[in-house]
Amino acid sequence: MSRSLRDTYWLTGGFRPFFFLGALSMALSVLAWIPILSGHLDLPSAFAPRDWHIHTMLFGGVSAIIAGFALTAVANWTGRPPVAGGELLALVLVWLAGRFAVTLSALMGTWAAMAVDLAFPIALVAVFAREVIAGGNLRNLRIVAIVALYGAANAAFHTEAALTGLADHAARAGIAVVLLLVMLIGGRIIPAFTRNWLMQRRALALPAGFSRLDGATMLVSATALAVWIAVPDHLATALLMLAAGLANVVRLSRWCGLATRSDPLLLILHLGFATVPLGFVLEGLSILLPGVLEPSAAAHVWTAGTFGMMTLAVMTRASRGHSGHPLAAGRLEVAIYALVALGAAARVLAPYATGWGGDWMVHLFACAALLWALAYLLFAAGYARMLLWRSGLPVRRP
Repeated sequence: MSRSLRDTYWLTGGFRPFFFLGALSMALSVLAWIPILSGHLDLPSAFAPRDWHIHTMLFGGVSAIIAGFALTAVANWTGRPPVAGGELLALVLVWLAGRFAVTLSALMGTWAAMAVDLAFPIALVAVFAREVIAGGNLRNLRIVAIVALYGAANAAFHTEAALTGLADHAARAGIAVVLLLVMLIGGRIIPAFTRNWLMQRRALALPAGFSRLDGATMLVSATALAVWIAVPDHLATALLMLAAGLANVVRLSRWCGLATRSDPLLLILHLGFATVPLGFVLEGLSILLPGVLEPSAAAHVWTAGTFGMMTLAVMTRASRGHSGHPLAAGRLEVAIYALVALGAAARVLAPYATGWGGDWMVHLFACAALLWALAYLLFAAGYARMLLWRSGLPVRRP
């Protein structure tokens, strides 16, 4: 690695390029979806428009944010130097190639586009696993395994879409894997951050540590999601979803979330995680009450709510912490959190607006997209200097 690349500020840690690019990808993908949905924009993608929307969010923007978190966290877990410089630049370029390949897949061919797109998850897992193993931090191989499953879901998405026209099962698989990653990582960092914050304030009540309840909750949730992938409308799926929702409510209640209401940087993590059990409950009820609750609305509790709120919560906190800035939310962060929450709420409510008369549903879809995209654009604009250009503050190596 040349010294010039190694010392390039935006290549000193994985979170710097990948959080910025991930935020832009999330925003632009949603903004493009509205004209695609209305028939005013036609992309040269081999995917059906709905599948392009799902893939570019779930395996495009989210994959960049996962990469930024994983490459940053693994340096903390192992004590090894962060992946940086030329190697990090190569990962960024491979990710960008995948984004172009998916959007231009009708021109370059389905299987060629798939090969280009899958190069990134394969490379990420290889680098991630190498760092974990080299650092002797083998317990985190389970996180590497989930990231590998995420890459496998991407491969299944391409294959199912090519063979059947729509990637229904693989889309649910991708959502399920990201959700498990949120539950595993969130279950580690949310109580830990909350405990540290409360101890500084000499609080008597502290979050519970990881116990058999957490393990059982993860097991029930994974089982419910696996059944949902295979048979999304079955009674057993509904019952398992409701059980997983209840288990996650109990789990979350042990983390002292209400005590953090004066710190938006912490509170947003609790609020974001609260959408996990809400999604389970609504998915279960949508099966038991067909025609009353919309399954797509329930799924968007996770995709727009959980993934939107948790990614922005983690990106703001990690970016500030690793760039030497105080772990405190200002007006920018509060605006980002409010916009993504309002956008998620509007997207969940939109399918129910058909009975309101007029074009309410169309307006809510557009409003949801604009609010949600604006949250990510605000992050990209507000954090660009912190992530990409050296400030006067000392740089904390991940």
